[in-house]
Amino acid sequence: MKFLTTLLLFLVVPILHGAKEEHKFYVSVTKVEYASETNALQIISSIFIDDIEEVLQKRYRKDVSLATNKETEADVVLLQQYVFQKLSVTTDGKPLKMKYIGREYDVDMVKIYIEIEEVTDFTSISIENSILQDLFEEQQNIVHVKKGGERKSMILNIDTPKGMLKFD
Repeated sequence: MKFLTTLLLFLVVPILHGAKEEHKFYVSVTKVEYASETNALQIISSIFIDDIEEVLQKRYRKDVSLATNKETEADVVLLQQYVFQKLSVTTDGKPLKMKYIGREYDVDMVKIYIEIEEVTDFTSISIENSILQDLFEEQQNIVHVKKGGERKSMILNIDTPKGMLKFD
């Protein structure tokens, strides 16, 4: 019995320790969709909660807490403030003003909802997304843009935090 207990400890402890390791990749996904019927860009940015929480703690306050009962309205304001500093959108060379709609938590991700109103039809869209790149050099921010039936994508990183897509 003692042998079995010792064997279980040698097998279970490394597994549990490995489960606590941070994920090895740093990625966010931002979806941008042009709604021609309302002349608006609808944006959903999905970011790992632990990563965004860590950057907020290092940039602002050590006690920032997201997706827990300790989360405060001030934490949500910091989240919005950070995202608006790191994400910008331009169509046909014209900078656009983003409107924060809200956020929701989905398992280990936070989904941030943003809208840009009064967007006329455009042929090019430039997006700068440097979210988390000030903390994680390996961070990649995948951006998908949908306009009409066309969908285009780009990957932004620390060397190329901004990209442009052209539409017909």
